[in-house]
Amino acid sequence: MNRAPDPHAARRRYVTVCVLYWLPLGLTIAPLILLLSERGLTLAAVAGCLAAHSLTAAALELPTGGLSDVLGRRVVLAAAGMSNLAALILVALGTATWQLALGMALVGAGRALSSGPAEAWYVDTVHARSGPGAELRTGLARGASATSVALACGTLLGGALPWLLGLGPDPGARLSAATSGLVLPLSWPLLLGAAVEVVFVLYVLTSLHEPPRPATTPVRVLRGVPATVAGGLRLAARDAVVRRVLLSAAGAGSALAVVELLTPGRTAVLTGTPESGAVLYAGLACAGFACSALGAHLAPLTARLTGEGRRAVLTGLAVCAGGLLLLATSAASSGAASAALGATGFGLVYLGRGAAGPNENELLHRRVDGSGRATALSAQSLSLQLTAALTGAAAGFLPPGPLPWLLGATCMLAAALLWTAHDRRLCPVPGLRDA
Repeated sequence: MNRAPDPHAARRRYVTVCVLYWLPLGLTIAPLILLLSERGLTLAAVAGCLAAHSLTAAALELPTGGLSDVLGRRVVLAAAGMSNLAALILVALGTATWQLALGMALVGAGRALSSGPAEAWYVDTVHARSGPGAELRTGLARGASATSVALACGTLLGGALPWLLGLGPDPGARLSAATSGLVLPLSWPLLLGAAVEVVFVLYVLTSLHEPPRPATTPVRVLRGVPATVAGGLRLAARDAVVRRVLLSAAGAGSALAVVELLTPGRTAVLTGTPESGAVLYAGLACAGFACSALGAHLAPLTARLTGEGRRAVLTGLAVCAGGLLLLATSAASSGAASAALGATGFGLVYLGRGAAGPNENELLHRRVDGSGRATALSAQSLSLQLTAALTGAAAGFLPPGPLPWLLGATCMLAAALLWTAHDRRLCPVPGLRDA
C-alpha cells in the first residue's frame, strides 16, 4: 500500500511537477505564432487555432476537474501530459491547417486536464499526513514561483533555441526549410517540449502516490463526474469565500487579457518595427514571469505582514490594479518616462497577481474537501479564461490609448474591493486557522 510522502517531500514533488508541466508550454510562447505563420496560415487562421485552444479548455474545465475527483489526480495529470505531448508533436510537424488546429485544441485539453490535479494532490497529501489544519500557503507559493520560473526560462530558451542551433534568421533559408521538410527552425522548441513531456508523464506516474480509490467502472465514472461538478457549483453558490475567489480569478483574467493583448503593440511602437518589438516583448514576458515568481515567493510574508490571508489577497490585487493604472497613464503619452512608467506598471501587475494567488488558494482549500477540490480549481481556471476572452474582445473594440487599460484596471479593482468588507462567512471553517 502506498504511503503518502511527508509534507516536505510532497512539496518538492509538487514543485517538480509544476516545473515539468509548464516548461514545455513556456518553450512555445516565443515561436508559436511565427511557426503557424511560416506554415502558411493567415492571421485569421492563426486566430482560429488560438480560439480552438481557448474553447476546448473552457469546455472541458469542469468535466475534467470532476474526473480528477472521481478517478484520481495521477491518472488525469498523466493524461494532460499525453495530450500536450501529442499536441506539441502535431503543431511542430503539422503542415495542414486542420492538423495545427487539432494540435492547439489538444493543448487546450491538456490545460483543462491539468488545472486542478497537481495542486489537489499536494493538498490531499499534506492533509493526509498533518490534518486539515496543516499550513498550505508556503507549498502553494513555491509551486506558483516554480511555475513562473519555468515559464520564464522556457520563453527565453524557446526564443533562442533556433539561433543556438545555428539555424539563423535568414528569410531565404527559412523559406527553403519550409518547402523541403517537416521540421522548421521554429519547430525545435516544440520538439524539445515534447521530450520534456515524456519526462513529466513518467515522473507523475512514478512519484505522485495517492491512496487507492474504490474500484469503478466507466458507467460509474460517467455518473460521478456530473454529480461532482454539480456539487462544486453548489458550493460556489452558497459559500462567500469560494465566490470571492472565483470572482478574483475573473478580475485577474481581465487584467491579464488586456496586458497580453496590448503590450505587443506598445513594444512595436516603442522600438519602431514589429520584429524588434517582438524581441522586446519576449524580454518583458520573461520579466513578468520573474515578477510573478517573486510575488508568489512573498505570498506567505504578505500574509504575515497584513495579519491574515484575506488582507493579503486584497493587497496583492490592489498592487495589480495599481500596475494597470500606471499602464493606462503611460499610454496617454510617449517618451522615455512613459516607457519607464509602463514597464513599472507591467511588473506590478505580475507581482501583485503572484502574491495574491497562493493566498486565494489557501482560503479556497480551507472551504473544500478532497471530493471536490479539483473541481473547485477547475472552476477557478474557467472563471479566469472566460473573463479573459470577454475582456480581450471588449478591449479590442475600444480606441487606442488609456481606455482599454482602464477596463482591465476597473475589473481588477472591483475584484480587490470584494475583500475589503469584513464578513464572518469569510472566516475559516471551525477548527481551522487563517494565519
